[in-house]
Amino acid sequence: MLFLFLAGNKNILAQSATYEAQIKHENQEVAWMIDHLFSITEVMVTDVATPPGAARFYSYSLLAAYLVFHKHNNIDQDPLLKNLETPLPYPLPKPALDNVSLNESFSAMYAMLEVGKQLMPSGKNLEKSQEKLIEQFVKNKFLKKKALPANIRYAEALAALVLQYAKEDGYAYLSTLKRYSPSAGEGKWYPTPPAYMSAIDPEWKTIRPYFIKDASAFSPKPPAEFSMEEGSSFHQQVHEVYSVTNALSQEQRLIANFWDCNPFNVSYSGHMAIGLKKISPGGHWMGITGIAALKAGLDLKSSIYIHTLVAMGLHDAFISCWDEKYRSDRIRPITVINEYIDQSWRPILQTPPFPEYTSGHSVISKTSAIILTSFFGDNFSFIDTSEVFFGLPERSFDSFLQASDEAAISRLYGGIHFRDAIEVGMEQGEAIAHYILNKVDLPKDILLTADQ
Repeated sequence: MLFLFLAGNKNILAQSATYEAQIKHENQEVAWMIDHLFSITEVMVTDVATPPGAARFYSYSLLAAYLVFHKHNNIDQDPLLKNLETPLPYPLPKPALDNVSLNESFSAMYAMLEVGKQLMPSGKNLEKSQEKLIEQFVKNKFLKKKALPANIRYAEALAALVLQYAKEDGYAYLSTLKRYSPSAGEGKWYPTPPAYMSAIDPEWKTIRPYFIKDASAFSPKPPAEFSMEEGSSFHQQVHEVYSVTNALSQEQRLIANFWDCNPFNVSYSGHMAIGLKKISPGGHWMGITGIAALKAGLDLKSSIYIHTLVAMGLHDAFISCWDEKYRSDRIRPITVINEYIDQSWRPILQTPPFPEYTSGHSVISKTSAIILTSFFGDNFSFIDTSEVFFGLPERSFDSFLQASDEAAISRLYGGIHFRDAIEVGMEQGEAIAHYILNKVDLPKDILLTADQ
């Protein structure tokens, strides 16, 4: 009876087998895309890209990949691009295929790597990734050799358009703007030990965003006024940092280090300074996005969509956060505690080289978590392995919002932020996320195969 049933449903079984093969193929492509995106991350780590700079690199690289799947005759109809504050040049280049097929998956990944290669200082290192990509598609017979030149030309044409778009975002003019000098005012930021590095990206607010009209549109309420008078809000927050960091549990230490994401970490051995390579905050959330895409069984088109949207959100969130950082120009905990409480105190995390308010990780983590939640759902559990490459254990989360809350409070455990910078930063990130989500459409053809 079983044989007769199977024979009678041969078409259904054949369709099922074809579907499973398609899923395996698509998951393989998503895994490749995530692997090649991590190659871009590795270049950023090598170049010690700033947190805002890394978000910029991710967003343009992924935008090039996304454009390969753009099917509309008008940008105004595109779910992701229709409400950009500065529209892309249009029309987009069309593939000149010379009687061969366009492989969108290959072209998207090649374009992504091409933008990274051209945009980043050490981007030439991505040539090896492009060679690996070619080998993956040809060896697995996803793309014929004779179709390579046309697909590469198309990818390079889209990359060139994105690079031209990037050239006009104000990045090239940062070095010509007025240089930042630490203020002598009480409660203002000053370079911190051990490296006493100069302030990073003080004029980042001038960079063009994708969705927000201007950085100041999401300005948070001012930080607590500097006052070491007992009972003042600021005095209480200073002592909170001091007391919390002096009584950290093993779990709190683990949380602080897991979300450190400080590309400027420097240690000293005698007179020798040693830079410790770490992922950026945006890189961590790119990693989480990839983990979610693989778990959910997204096809490549949907995976690139959500990666691009998260990267754009990171870019805009950093612009808004950095605008506030250099407006409030607030002192870091280590400077206050060393002067007023304990000269020998050091936080377990190294303080990054820019003003304190608001907490960048709190802002961008909440923005990313809300965008991911809108796409994958409220209770999407995942195991975050983003930091394993950098020597830290994985952590499990029941939702993206839980992860963002942990990322935010890690800054208190690490001793590098006051509580109001964390809490207000989360509010700032939430406002940015909802504003962006009101300007885009989530795709309705998401391919989900994993059990949730």
